[in-house]
Amino acid sequence: MEHLINEILYNGNLTKQVNLAGIKTIEALPFSIRILLENVVRNYDGSIITEAHFETLANWASHPSNKEVPYKPVRVLMQDFTGVPAIVDIAAIRSEIIRRGKDGIQVNPTIPVDLVVDHSVQVDFFGDKDAYEKNVAKEYERNRERYEVLKWAQQAFDNFRVVPPGMGICHQVNLENLAQGVVARDGWLYPDTLVGTDSHTPMVNGIGVVGWGVGGIEAEAAILGQPIFFTAPDVIGLKLTGKLPIGTTSTDMVLTITKLLRDYGVVGKFVEVYGDGLNNLTVPDRATIANMSPEFGSTVTYFPIDEQTIEYMRFTGRSEDILKRVEAYSKNNKLWRTGNETITYTDTVHLDLNTIVPTVSGPKRPQDKIEVRNLKSKFPEVLSQVGADYKKLKKVDVQADDENFVLKDGDVAIAAITSCTNTSNPNVMIGAGLLARKARELGLNTKPWVKTSLAPGSKVVTNYLTRSGLQDDLEALNFYTVGYGCTSCIGNSGPLHPSIEEAISNNDINVAAVLSSNRNFEARIHPSVKLNFLASPLLVVAYAIAGTINIDLTSEPLGKDNNGKAVYLKDIWPCNEEIQNIVTLTVKKTDFENAYDVIFDGEEQWKQLKFVPSEDYQWKDNSTYIKEAPFFNNLPLKLTSPKNISKARVLLKLGDSITTDHISPAGAFFQSSSAGMYLKSKGVDVREFNSYGSRRGNHEVMMRGTFANVRIKNQLVNREGGYTNYFPTNETKTIFDASMKYQESGTDLVVLAGKEYGSGSSRDWAAKGTNLLGVKAVIAESYERIHRSNLVGMGVLPLQFQKGESSESLGLTGEEHFNIEGITQGLSTGKLLNVIAKMGNNSISFKVIARLDSNIEIDYYKNGGILHYYLRNKLNNR
Repeated sequence: MEHLINEILYNGNLTKQVNLAGIKTIEALPFSIRILLENVVRNYDGSIITEAHFETLANWASHPSNKEVPYKPVRVLMQDFTGVPAIVDIAAIRSEIIRRGKDGIQVNPTIPVDLVVDHSVQVDFFGDKDAYEKNVAKEYERNRERYEVLKWAQQAFDNFRVVPPGMGICHQVNLENLAQGVVARDGWLYPDTLVGTDSHTPMVNGIGVVGWGVGGIEAEAAILGQPIFFTAPDVIGLKLTGKLPIGTTSTDMVLTITKLLRDYGVVGKFVEVYGDGLNNLTVPDRATIANMSPEFGSTVTYFPIDEQTIEYMRFTGRSEDILKRVEAYSKNNKLWRTGNETITYTDTVHLDLNTIVPTVSGPKRPQDKIEVRNLKSKFPEVLSQVGADYKKLKKVDVQADDENFVLKDGDVAIAAITSCTNTSNPNVMIGAGLLARKARELGLNTKPWVKTSLAPGSKVVTNYLTRSGLQDDLEALNFYTVGYGCTSCIGNSGPLHPSIEEAISNNDINVAAVLSSNRNFEARIHPSVKLNFLASPLLVVAYAIAGTINIDLTSEPLGKDNNGKAVYLKDIWPCNEEIQNIVTLTVKKTDFENAYDVIFDGEEQWKQLKFVPSEDYQWKDNSTYIKEAPFFNNLPLKLTSPKNISKARVLLKLGDSITTDHISPAGAFFQSSSAGMYLKSKGVDVREFNSYGSRRGNHEVMMRGTFANVRIKNQLVNREGGYTNYFPTNETKTIFDASMKYQESGTDLVVLAGKEYGSGSSRDWAAKGTNLLGVKAVIAESYERIHRSNLVGMGVLPLQFQKGESSESLGLTGEEHFNIEGITQGLSTGKLLNVIAKMGNNSISFKVIARLDSNIEIDYYKNGGILHYYLRNKLNNR
């Protein structure tokens, strides 16, 4: 590989770089494959990263291959819900190393890690000027112990930085500041690449940086120096032509693309965007599309570097040195988009942007696109999806404080301008403010049953909304800033008014949430809200004014003005020229520079946090937030081969589209749940439960929360929620209680599932919890990429029905005993294993595919998981 490495003079120093232009096949390769190829050449060692890996990628266009390739990211991005348990895992590995008499310092991040605290702020307070300060105070009160762990980690580990609470959402911070495009480090120049412990990490693809979401387990391995191996991806070219019509937004565009690509099928594939339509999309527009990669299933959605990239990086405050570096390196190394490329893609999909119309998606999947003009006519179908009957619409009289109103099916209970998907885009944020201004001028307001919130992705947003006066207009409609974090998008919507909550519960009212988010899975936004719709920030304000989704906003009035005249959405919708004028006048480069100059400082509450400096974390027996991970204690030095699975029982039998929110919820939980009862037994008041996401540093809470989503439907029982049939006594028990009984008797467990198992967030606890519940294998029709990888990373065997087969087609009820044969004899990638399901004197035999997709994954599985593999090698001095 030496012949592909050049030395150039950079800033007066001889600096190495891979000469991609020297690779004969480079012109035909997608940009994203070129970056993977650079990664292989630079990290080539002839042992782990080999000539064969180079050949696989260099010949990708002419000889597509399903061989594995390595990837060593330049850095790792984390958010706190996944970052805290990752730190707990690494600290636990260090503790085990120290207990074995070895140097704990060797367990340390080998590449830079940035953790952004953005997932913990909840909307407890809203609708007034003090909401933000009150929510932040509550955030610190709840999460002090978690944040102290992060401050400990900053001093205990090298290469580890924390962006404190209240600074912004990790992907917006990454897009606007952390991403460099091209990195200068250790005498080398190379493309900025990363993995992130959040599935929306691909947002940074919008400025030409390759990065994708992985589970915390895989990220931890990357942090500790392990390459990530995956199958050389297909690359689907998304050709965009035309431009967005007047009256539509980037949100309408991305929801349309989500439907288009989910229907096409891009799970586990790369998507690369090209075509003349790119010239009409700003970098924030591009980032909006890339952000929703996990919603349509792709690993990345890559936008090559071009003039717009450079201008965006300049405007967001990157130094001139970085800008020159990115432009020169990209142009010299075939990473600069000219529009005249001759790239070979696996396949192409075309979208004419001129065809985009105002759109929402719901009620429970991002790909369930509905045109705004059709939402009312589809309302009966929407209700049927949550088990309600349009012919029997329900309503109830409610008194909340000084307000009396009638709450009906379809009424909007939550309207949230939230999520980096949209708050990073000044056009839609300014647009929402202008819509609020026009509504305010006409005397319109939001309905009293709507919980409103504004959660910008960075303080830059507040600066330009304030400068333009639009912050006042949004506040006049009760959209006060509640925090700088994910809030409702991650399920931190906070409580509804008690009277509204009681009305919903007692009368089974099917209320809605409308939010500018990327996720709307069942029970994610709020446990009591069944109808969840993704929409642009402008439409969030509009539906908050209407107070219901049972309306055609294109033909029915939102309300009446001060003179009693009907006001329609078209009357208050801002034109593109209005929006652009205010963006030009009020969004300033200095906003980005001022915000990010102090990004790591934090507010006073962060500065006052205390911690005990130490090499080995001091675990506290009485902590309900942070406990030493149980996965590594007394790990045997000698590896034993995995055995066949015998006489296993089914813990859950599930249908299609089971998300990681179903498997491991992130939001609030009830005191009657297994996790709630555990915390009560430890003296924790129900008001201090916080959320599942915030408790991910405590395996006792998280294993009790696994499969505990209140909307999960286990076909083994006739009730919704985290319950199963405990077959030995034919009793209905919670998933956790049944699991403990099975484990007491030494009974292995399996899970049966349908298509798209594990879609959604990159949630490592969906695999960790599965492991701790004693599940040895999952048999599904298909998997989402991240969750399948996470299962392998925790030593749970992902098995896939052969094409055309399923639990239903095979006649499996879930009552059978399962024998899975062929494991003991040795595993290979994609090996067919024999399954015999027995019930009484009857048996069903079928074959399944072992979804161990690379040789390294086989090694991980044999070791019990990826971190076990790392620790065992350390203990054996390898």
